[in-house]
Order: sequence, then structure tokens, then C-alpha cells
Amino acid sequence: MKFVIKSAARVLCFWVMIVAAANVFAAADPVEEILKQQTKARQEQKAREQQRQEQIENLKRDREINQSQQQLDQLKQSKPEASHPQQPDAAQAQRQLDQLKNDQQLQRLQTDQQINRIQREPDPLRQQQQIDSLQRQQRIDSLQDQIRRNQTQQDFDRLRQQQNTGPKR
Repeated sequence: MKFVIKSAARVLCFWVMIVAAANVFAAADPVEEILKQQTKARQEQKAREQQRQEQIENLKRDREINQSQQQLDQLKQSKPEASHPQQPDAAQAQRQLDQLKNDQQLQRLQTDQQINRIQREPDPLRQQQQIDSLQRQQRIDSLQDQIRRNQTQQDFDRLRQQQNTGPKR
């Protein structure tokens, strides 16, 4: 009889352990799901932050391009009689400025497409890699834009200097 009671106790203990283990595994799934949701929320937040940062950069670029356009317009209006020899330079500066505007607009569209694609990525690790890659590319693009704006500004400065000193002979 003792053997039967011990056996029954062991079987009961075994079943209790199985039920307890099942409850632990069932509890682990919601925890894992919550962790996945938190990770996804962090990734989405990071993508939104990246988008806001890109908008800020775009606004800064717009402001600089508008300032350059105003400088060019002032140069064109300041000495119309002396500007004839400088017309090709002013036209070249205008083309550079227009090209900067077009490049910036294209860059915005491409960035928006990339952000939308990243937000649809189901794998959080891959999504993070894509965000990191986008950030690196944006830093490179920003530096290239800065170089082009500096070159355009140098052209404006050169035109202004030519205008102030008169036509070269």
C-alpha cells in the first residue's frame, strides 16, 4: 500500500510540475510578445525621430538656398549696366542654385520612400540596420550638400567682388 501511495504521490507531483511548467511557458509567450511590441515601438519611434531630423535638415537647406537666391537676385539688380559681362557667371550661379533645389527635392522623395520601406520591415534587427544605414547616408548627403552650397556661396562672393571692382579688362 505504501508503494501505491508513494507512486500516486509521485504521479501527482509529476502532473503538478507539468501544469506548473505549462503555466510558465504560457506566461513566457505574453512576456515575449510584450518585448516584441516594445522593440517595435522603439523602432517606430526611432524612424519617426529620423524623419523629424530629416525635415529639420531640409528646412535648413531650404533657408540657405533661399538666402543664396536672394543674394543672386540682389547681384542681378544692383548694377544692371555692368552686369552684362557678368551675365554668364550669374546664369551659371542660377543654374547651380536650381540644381541644388532639384537635388534636394529628389533627395526628400527618396528619403521618404526609404523611411516608409523601413517602417514596413517586420524584422526589428533588419529594421535597425536599415535605419543605421539611412542615417549614415543622410550624413554623407548632408556633407555633400554643404560642399555644393559653399561652392555656390563662393561663386556669389566672386560675382559680388567683380561687381564692386567693375568689369575686368
